[in-house]
Amino acid sequence: MNLHWHRRDLRGPDNRALARAATTAEDAVVPVFVLDPTVLEHASPIRVACLLEALESLRAWYRERGSDLVIARGEASAVIPRLADEYGADAVTWAEDYSGLAADRDRAVTAALEDREIEPRPVHDALHHEPGSITPNQGDHYSVFSYFWKKWRDRDKRDPVDAPAASELADPSVDGADASTDAGTGTGTGSIPSLADLGFEEPEATPPTVTRAAARERLESFCSEPIYRYDETRDDPAADATSRLSVHHKWGTIGPREEYAATERALEAAETEAQREGVTAFRRQLAFHEFYTHILAFNPALVAEDFTAYENGIDWRNDSDELAAWKAGRTGYPIVDAGMRQLLTEGWVHNRVRMIVASFLTADLLVDWREGYDWYRRHLADHESANDAAGWQWAASTGPDAQPYFRVFNPMKQGREYDPDAEYIRKYVPELADADPDAIHDWHELSADRRAAVAPDYPAPIVDHAERRERAIAAFERARGSES
Repeated sequence: MNLHWHRRDLRGPDNRALARAATTAEDAVVPVFVLDPTVLEHASPIRVACLLEALESLRAWYRERGSDLVIARGEASAVIPRLADEYGADAVTWAEDYSGLAADRDRAVTAALEDREIEPRPVHDALHHEPGSITPNQGDHYSVFSYFWKKWRDRDKRDPVDAPAASELADPSVDGADASTDAGTGTGTGSIPSLADLGFEEPEATPPTVTRAAARERLESFCSEPIYRYDETRDDPAADATSRLSVHHKWGTIGPREEYAATERALEAAETEAQREGVTAFRRQLAFHEFYTHILAFNPALVAEDFTAYENGIDWRNDSDELAAWKAGRTGYPIVDAGMRQLLTEGWVHNRVRMIVASFLTADLLVDWREGYDWYRRHLADHESANDAAGWQWAASTGPDAQPYFRVFNPMKQGREYDPDAEYIRKYVPELADADPDAIHDWHELSADRRAAVAPDYPAPIVDHAERRERAIAAFERARGSES
């Protein structure tokens, strides 16, 4: 018998690790999920809410097949070997994860299993091409995306993997002992706890639906039509033009191979070159996800340290009042505030707006990118260490293939270009709901009297962008040691 340890692969189909467990087990596979306090202490209410819903969905999938998902609580390095012993498992499979925290946990589990002569079988599942498989002539990974993309694009991709047959899945309530796993002991199937049970409050934002059915529906819907306009519309925050699959990537309710297969079907059905370009543009985003994951795998400190260090270090200003205004969406820059309020209400932010708010924090306010990363980590439903840390470092000009420090986003120009009718802004900033788009985009230039007439409850800009841009560039010049 094999144990399959689910982590961020909360699905049955297109799961290489689960499929391997089924094909190599002499008896049926026992599926397990461990609520590990070492991992949960880095979590947030909205992400745990998404996790619990995904677990309910996965458990239902197993139960439909006469099996069940064992839910255990405790340190994985203690719980997994004990469950393997109690179910008489010869091996434990799991899908690789690539953060430093995951690597530390998996090393501890591997050592504990080997001590009991149980075979650990980690499987690369979440990526098309595992870290270390796309490399430059010298070095272990690319740090420039364009080079990575060319190789990623041209490499063959695996086909989706079938789910195990019902006969290959064990019924843990029959095949194991009857003790409850709620306290992390024994091999009963255990209950899925509530947020309160795990010590979390209800999230401020409304969590998205994170189930296998929702993931499949979103994928099929996106690849039936919006993907063809993706290259033209993906930067429009008011349009429903992005895939919204990021939270399903986070929890693995969709598999990477079935996602890519859907883009292949869309490409085959494309009728124009513009439509084909839309599919390619979306695939570039899939490649970006892997690019950053490869970098994190070799640089686990990416989440806490500058990827590109400056000679003198950056003199971050870190004004607490300005940081608080940014967090609350009260900066007086409409597109920035709309993004921050979308984060607080939905647990998600459009990618273009993520770049705008990150640039504003790190350049206009000269606040350390780690402050922004931490705030987003706490509030995003789709937070992934690789994407988010690399994205924040891109904006802060400290990351791999980052934005040059002298290219500072102008938030007013960004708002006018990507939300010209202020549709997105007015949705998330109700104080501006009745304002004319021109007044919104010119907010920084309006007189105090004019602002009071247009939107009396919306704040004036807390900083002057032109002045702050020059200050930020000077700070980076000093950090580089190139200031005259």
